[in-house]
Amino acid sequence: MIRRGTYSIVACDPETGAVGVAVQSHWFAVGPLVPWVRPGVGAVATQSIVEPGYGPALLDRLEAGEAPQDALDALVAEDAQAHYRQVAVVDARGRVAVHTGAGCMAHAGHDLGAGFCAQANMMGSPQVWPAMAQAFERASGPLERRLAAAMHAAEAQGGDVRGKQSCAILVSAGDGKPWYEAVDLRVDDHPEPLAELDRLMDLRDAYALASEGDDLAGAGEHEAAGDRYERASRLAPENHELLFWAGLAAAQTGDMPTAVERVQRAIAMQPGWRELLDRLEADIAPSAAVVRDALAAAEG
Repeated sequence: MIRRGTYSIVACDPETGAVGVAVQSHWFAVGPLVPWVRPGVGAVATQSIVEPGYGPALLDRLEAGEAPQDALDALVAEDAQAHYRQVAVVDARGRVAVHTGAGCMAHAGHDLGAGFCAQANMMGSPQVWPAMAQAFERASGPLERRLAAAMHAAEAQGGDVRGKQSCAILVSAGDGKPWYEAVDLRVDDHPEPLAELDRLMDLRDAYALASEGDDLAGAGEHEAAGDRYERASRLAPENHELLFWAGLAAAQTGDMPTAVERVQRAIAMQPGWRELLDRLEADIAPSAAVVRDALAAAEG
């Protein structure tokens, strides 16, 4: 029997209907084990002596119309190892239920709030889960950022007594498709997993903006597309993919010095961008031709 010290939070955003889970542990690849979500249904965290089956089983019961407390009580009653389990569930209406078995290793506990529950076991201090709850309630922004704020608060109070190794955030939009997660980010093994998760969330936001740019460009709205590419590059300035398209966006607005500098820098990081620039047609990237000419002049 392996005791896996973990802290996590499950939550529902009443304004958007999004449901999500965030988790951190000193255990390799905690992401596939603890967090479970289903759009329009709910979210589950299953930990301590983890039984991943709680995730789909609880979500199935919620989808069939059971209340979270009834669903969790039924599964705990059937579980011979319930004494060692810690499981929390929230449905898409914000109803919450949690079980912290008496056999969970100290410090262990949970803190329920409106539409969320923070839970932890094998912690460095008993302040971990109250700090998570307070941080989540005070945070603003999209659900994933509020979940991340709770994670940082847990770490500030001592976190897992063994240290830190992996973390994950899993969020489904209220109107999402069953096969699509709005946010699905995992850090499987890292000396500073939460810092790496923050970086990945910034990068995810940058790529979301770039995707908006692609859609706008496909609709012929190249000025609006350029704005998205520019904003994306500011979020992730060392990402050569975003830097390249931000360069073309600058050319679209007539700022050729910035355009050339960005495209040259992207090519320096990944020479393949020079070849791609030669392949771009005007309907895909209207500024590609002038950038090619400007690069040729600069290389002279």
